[in-house]
Amino acid sequence: MIKASIIGASGYVGIELIRLLLKHPEVKISSIISSSNKDIPIENTNPQFKKILNLTFKEFDIDLIKEVDVVFCALPHGVSQDYVKMAYDLGKVVIDLSSDFRYKDLTRYSKDYGDHKYPELLRESSYGLCELYREEIKSSKIVGNPGCYPTSAILGLAPLLKNKLIQKDSIIIDSKSGVSGAGKKSDFSYSFCEVDENFKAYGVAKHRHTSEIEEKCSFLFGEELNLSFTPHLLPVKRGILSTIYAILTKSLNKNELIEIYKEFYRDEFFIRIYEDSLPELKYVTGTNFVDIGLEVDKKTNRVIVISCIDNLIKGAAGQAIQNMNIKFSLSEKTGLVMVGEYF
Repeated sequence: MIKASIIGASGYVGIELIRLLLKHPEVKISSIISSSNKDIPIENTNPQFKKILNLTFKEFDIDLIKEVDVVFCALPHGVSQDYVKMAYDLGKVVIDLSSDFRYKDLTRYSKDYGDHKYPELLRESSYGLCELYREEIKSSKIVGNPGCYPTSAILGLAPLLKNKLIQKDSIIIDSKSGVSGAGKKSDFSYSFCEVDENFKAYGVAKHRHTSEIEEKCSFLFGEELNLSFTPHLLPVKRGILSTIYAILTKSLNKNELIEIYKEFYRDEFFIRIYEDSLPELKYVTGTNFVDIGLEVDKKTNRVIVISCIDNLIKGAAGQAIQNMNIKFSLSEKTGLVMVGEYF
């Protein structure tokens, strides 16, 4: 059995990791670490685990991770770095769910997140977007799990970028996320009365995920590119729907593009290409799938891509487990094959 420890286990992503790992046939959860809930049994804070998991949240102690095989770090950006370094120095597989180990360009990281304590470790880390970086993930000790918005956007764009089918400076990404994407932090703007029956944009022209998306899209395209990214807050708990616009470099119809997408993702179980309809949030909620559909606006020669994920699963905990499966030479599907919660 793979022994796992989760640091930052009491947040939304941490709890989702616990829930999913309990169903994984090859994993035993050895410790759940949370300074804000130390010495509290998980069934007291999350009663859904009664009679299922008999573990207590612990304050971090390096001894808790010495005997495990994999460390999941579900901490805020910046906070994560010291814990990742300690686990790395112990030779553990580390899967970090913050932004701290996603970048190759330190300048991009520093602009949005500040100084990095261990820039040398960026060379040791891989970007954990499984469908595109599988070989790098296999050979690295640190996996920087992608952001939820970038997962939706990059996988929606990848076939177009890799085949240079779109004008590089024509990309507009319009994404909508459920409120769980903000985490458990208490903020007036995420309160029920502010969110319910409301819909709003935020971080316009300055959201930090823009640089992550631009870096990876530039790698795919083979040239530096700039794009526009606007996130919105939906009055739902979970899920991301991204609508992506770009101008085609040649005349292609919808069926031709669908075949290009199907070929690009032909061996990817967790990518579903829609041919006769478009994805919706309810089809991916509770799953590790990325659902992609598209249309072509012939008037403007513009392709419109719709990409849907569950932000807590493929956008966070599920993708982290998919990365773990890659690292331990398991089928990527292990513990992650789930039907969407349609109702």
